[in-house]
This record gives sequence, structure tokens and C-alpha cells, in this order.
Amino acid sequence: MTLPGQLIRFVLVGAVNTGTYYGCYLLLLHVLPYLAAHTLAFALSMTGSFFLTSYVTYRTRPTWRKFLLFPLTNAANFVITTGGVYLLVDLAGFSSRYAPLVAAAAAIPITFVISRTIMLRPDTPPRKRPEPVP
Repeated sequence: MTLPGQLIRFVLVGAVNTGTYYGCYLLLLHVLPYLAAHTLAFALSMTGSFFLTSYVTYRTRPTWRKFLLFPLTNAANFVITTGGVYLLVDLAGFSSRYAPLVAAAAAIPITFVISRTIMLRPDTPPRKRPEPVP
């Protein structure tokens, strides 16, 4: 499994996840303020993202440990995208319909590094081999 291959699959899975998120966001935007719609859409798309990241990106078995750690990968993404959405809409006058897409693109490199660390980490630490007795 090569790093460039993982990065390409990560971007493709991210595109699917972003589409899922964005569809939810647009639907929720009709009934919620944009930051609330962003937060709820983000939370809804996270579970599907975990399984796609596990099976497609890193080709690893999903485990409860990874599932419970996976929100850490999304925490960085959430902070970057939420801050980006706020900056773009409130400070730069960007459309609230398109700001999440721009903010999501900025989060890709950081999210990749964090997700790779979590998803490829062994679930159990390697056992130490007993030292040979002299």
C-alpha cells in the first residue's frame, strides 16, 4: 500500500463524504442557521466516512478502537472547516452555500495525516519478545 495510492483514495473518499455532508448541509440550511446546519451535517456524515476510510482508503479492518478514535481525525477537520466557514461568510462576505466547499479543501492535508496515523496504528501494541537468557 503506497502513500500516493492512499492519498488518492483519501481524496476520492473525501469527495464522496463531502458530497454527503454538503447534501445534508443544503437540506438543513432550509430549517437551521448555517453554523447549526454545518455542525449537524458534519456529525451525520462522520460514520459513513469512517467505514469508507477504513475499507477503501487504508484497506484495514474497522474496529471499535479505531471507530472511537476516528472523531479525532474529524476534530481537526471540524475546527478548520468551521473556522473557514465563519471567516469566509462573516468576514469575507462569501456565500454560505459555497463557503463549506472552500473550507473543506483547506482541511485535506491535515486530516490525511491524522487519519493515516489512527487508521494504520495497530489495535494492540506489539508484544515484547522475551530477552534470551545468557
